[in-house]
Amino acid sequence: MLVISSTQRKPIFLFLAFFFLLLCLYFSPLRYLNVSISIPDQQQQEESSSINFRNADSVDQLISNLEHEEIMKPWENSTRANAAFVILTRNSELDALRKTMQQLEERFNNKFNYPYVFLNDEEFTLEFRELTASLTSAKTQYGIIPREHWSYPDWIDVDKADEARRRMGEQQIIYGDSLSYRHMCRFNSGFFYRHPLMEQYDYYWRVEPSVEFYCDIDYDPFLYMQENNKKYGWTISLLEFESTIPTLWETSRKFMKEHPQFIPENNLLRFVTEDKGKTYNLCHFWSNFEIADLNFLRSPEYSAYFDYLDQAGGFFYERWGDAPVHSIAVAMFLNKSEVHFFDDIGYRHDPFMHCPLDRNVQKKCHCNVDDNFGKFKI
Repeated sequence: MLVISSTQRKPIFLFLAFFFLLLCLYFSPLRYLNVSISIPDQQQQEESSSINFRNADSVDQLISNLEHEEIMKPWENSTRANAAFVILTRNSELDALRKTMQQLEERFNNKFNYPYVFLNDEEFTLEFRELTASLTSAKTQYGIIPREHWSYPDWIDVDKADEARRRMGEQQIIYGDSLSYRHMCRFNSGFFYRHPLMEQYDYYWRVEPSVEFYCDIDYDPFLYMQENNKKYGWTISLLEFESTIPTLWETSRKFMKEHPQFIPENNLLRFVTEDKGKTYNLCHFWSNFEIADLNFLRSPEYSAYFDYLDQAGGFFYERWGDAPVHSIAVAMFLNKSEVHFFDDIGYRHDPFMHCPLDRNVQKKCHCNVDDNFGKFKI
């Protein structure tokens, strides 16, 4: 039997304790951490640019930041343009408008929360206010159109205007016999952006009762316009009825001749004329959908153009529409880089529609591209 004396036990115990400590250090997780006492300057800079695993809180914060960047949606960005929807409507159009608002909210505005401005030539009913406001969490404002913006100006020969409507009605020209339609076209051409409720905004999106929005809009068209210096946006272009505007182009030519300082060299006139300005090809942006810069309409050149047309009387003696008026103004005063085709916004105003062709966009739509209306390229 082996006998260990008391003098021999102490060294053996010390050896076993030291051996056990080495084993603990070898298998400890601390062995794998990046531990250093001093690092040369260059190496220290390299180390500081890498992830430091010694601080668990920093790691969690870094992962949280990366995840936040990856999943952040455009509407989660708090930046908004100074913009609003503008809707010219009547109390009798409430049901049609509610359907349109429901689609617009579902497809876009429940995420971005832009305000609505409703305009009418008479007081909105309590029912209209309550039911439209209930469809959105955004601000809703209701305004009456001033009488001078929805009536004959002093220089109009009323008998001549009445006769023109009667004659156009007999010829079955669309809205040819309607006085209210003429007031609407004149108002949309030169007054809606002057309404006190609109003065606070820089951009507008025109919305009509009964229109449909077919696609999810997951970005902010207002911010797109602002950040890319766009002044006018559209979805559908078509030809105007020539019988409604027989002298509009002649009047516009006279304006350009008398005010050459307003016509930049780099313009878009080739969009509306194909014979160097002799005639109007009738092409226009369908203005029942438009997203535009209000400061363009408030500009000296546009104001001078509208006043020139208004004095000529064609809104009443003929049936000038705001669509060709806006389109000719865009062609005269803007260049191609300032005009944008919203190809990714699915939209319908009977009888025409625009449905995006892009397959990825189509995944967010419920329209049929076979029903698409053709477009003019600019």
